[in-house]
Amino acid sequence: MKKGFTQKSILIFLIFTLSSIKLLSQYYTVIEYLKKGNAKINSGDYRGAIQDYNKALELNPNSDDAYNNRGVAKNELGDYRGAIQDFNKALELNPNFPKVYNNRGVAKSHLGDNRGAILDYNNAIELNPNYADAYHGRGSSKNELGDYRGAIQDFNKALELNPNFPKAYNNRGVAKSQLSDYRGAIQDFNKALELNPNNAQTYKSRGVAKFELGDIDGACWDWSKAGELGYMKAYDLIEEYCK
Repeated sequence: MKKGFTQKSILIFLIFTLSSIKLLSQYYTVIEYLKKGNAKINSGDYRGAIQDYNKALELNPNSDDAYNNRGVAKNELGDYRGAIQDFNKALELNPNFPKVYNNRGVAKSHLGDNRGAILDYNNAIELNPNYADAYHGRGSSKNELGDYRGAIQDFNKALELNPNFPKAYNNRGVAKSQLSDYRGAIQDFNKALELNPNNAQTYKSRGVAKFELGDIDGACWDWSKAGELGYMKAYDLIEEYCK
């Protein structure tokens, strides 16, 4: 045996090496489960994604990414309270994770806690001042609270950061409509539909703006299109105003 090495030191070395290999194997397995879960989210298989994130967390209970992504999947399934629990855990593990603040804000807004959502969006923006989604989310919550001018400022910033953001154009149009700027609203709805021609809600909202300007034919056409795209309440507007 080579001088300086004992059986005990060799055994310790082997145990350390095997442990390192096991940890490395677990790390790559967690990464694989995260990738699988992400792919399932992208394909709309949210329940399948949650199963993959559960497996990742069994292997690594301290994966902030797994908690965040599982929360995103729960958001998509409408389990907003469950999503918030996951986002809370992710932030406990990593308090400087802007995406998690943004995602928790989305969940809170769905539960009607728009003031709480704004606090989360504020934190996301503080950590990442170029976070278009967070500005859009904060603007949407301000819309819900009736702060339409503040909402427009946030949508402006979101669009400055991402000029191809149809939801931001749509929601800025909604805010402008609330302030009776119907022509400005229509410009925003036009841009939103240019980027996403299949948004029934945008056609419905543009129809309302046209109606307020006295363009009844244009309004009825938009409501008809909204109905074709699945917004069934548009037919109530047609029944009332287009006969």
